[in-house]
Amino acid sequence: HQYFILFTLIGEKFSYQEKGDVFVFFNKRRIVLEEQLAQVIASAQVTNTFFAEAYYFLTIPLMLLIHVGFLSYEMGATRVKNVLSSGIKNLLAFAFTIVTFYFFGWWFYWALPTGFTGSEGYMAISGIAYANAIALPWGDSAQYMGPNMGDHASGVFWGAFALFAATTASIASGALIERIQTAGFVILAVVLGSFAWIIAAAWGWHADGWLVTRWGFHDFGAAGCVHAVAGFFALGVLINLGPRVGKFNADGSANHIAGHNMMATVIGLLLIIVGFFGFLMACIILPGEAWSWYGGEGTTIYGTPMTLSALGFNIVLAASGGIIGAWAKTRDPFWMMSGALAGIIAVASGLDIYFGSTVIVIATVAGAIIKPCADWLEGLGIDDAVGAVTIHGTIGIFGMVVLGILASGYPALGAFAPEDAATISFTGQLVSAVVMFLAGFVPGYLVSLLLKSVGMLRVPDAVQVKGLDPVKVPAQAFPEGMSSSESEA
Repeated sequence: HQYFILFTLIGEKFSYQEKGDVFVFFNKRRIVLEEQLAQVIASAQVTNTFFAEAYYFLTIPLMLLIHVGFLSYEMGATRVKNVLSSGIKNLLAFAFTIVTFYFFGWWFYWALPTGFTGSEGYMAISGIAYANAIALPWGDSAQYMGPNMGDHASGVFWGAFALFAATTASIASGALIERIQTAGFVILAVVLGSFAWIIAAAWGWHADGWLVTRWGFHDFGAAGCVHAVAGFFALGVLINLGPRVGKFNADGSANHIAGHNMMATVIGLLLIIVGFFGFLMACIILPGEAWSWYGGEGTTIYGTPMTLSALGFNIVLAASGGIIGAWAKTRDPFWMMSGALAGIIAVASGLDIYFGSTVIVIATVAGAIIKPCADWLEGLGIDDAVGAVTIHGTIGIFGMVVLGILASGYPALGAFAPEDAATISFTGQLVSAVVMFLAGFVPGYLVSLLLKSVGMLRVPDAVQVKGLDPVKVPAQAFPEGMSSSESEA
């Protein structure tokens, strides 16, 4: 069209030969411009791909701060005579969970979204055949489980999910300190981190998950899939493990067993919250890649639209609301920092949906109720050393159900969803909350019961009195003379 206009303007002033030369010139110019445009587009795609890969890669060390936090938190909440034992337990939980998640945990996520039948889901990104093709570190699928110049996504996604898995083990760890055997705990950590939570995630944190497609379950920040599952797994273990020596009196009343370093505990809790920024960043699907839901906007794992700005507002507001609620109720720095964590968990399911003022209210309520809930559980004879069942389990359930009330009718899946896809509802969130409870509690209770029956669960009372470090650890936490007091024994 442009050439026709040009020739019309030229008119009779030039010969056919001259017009032909002009045509050749502009045609060559067009080809050059098309080549340059293709190079620009290719360069932009490379930039986008590298940015996406780097984005998820950076969430991994950020999430590692969660484990730095848990290490400091638990060791500070432990008495001097058990400090190193608690640290060793945390380190082994991390190591064994990562290794086993590589060999089979990742496979469960892709194989079982539609249930234990392993059938393919609506989006065709699930089922046993699909998992066999991409999620096993041997055979043909091994190309997706190691360095591959043609694959810029599998490694960083696996890394993020592996850190999610390790987080579940660390959540349960704190509740069990000072009386669980190391070997027994490692087995429990593997069951939780590479089996129980990832199956729950396949059902409720995957676009083909049956809780999502049938019940409209929404859990953007994994209040259920990670926190509730881990919290109630810990509850199942605690029932069989029993309390620490000296926790309860003959009349059933409870004694407070203080850790040796409140400062380390509070700083550890704050580091966990810092790590949560990486955790929640990794829950966003970036646009513009072959694996993205859309080309022009970020989404949740369900394909519903969202932005990083939602997290910028809501994470810090949730932490602040939780601190305020806990301070109003307890004035205790331990519960205030736990309140910050509870505040984030309480709104995690709907961080992509909630407005700031809603976040503040929900988080403040969560911060205010954690201590009464923990006291109620203690009144039942359950010795949860750090309140993990309440902070992660109870508040995770609370957050899921509240979202069902406040976000009822919102789409649970993106525009690609089938016409009859369920939307978010109170009933769907409640049903899913029950499933998350059972997904954690049942394996936690059954596996710990088996370990108890073979003598691999509880440290003998005499060892608890003397201290796990002097008996089991070939090192001293405080070699310069700080030692366990008589009151600890």
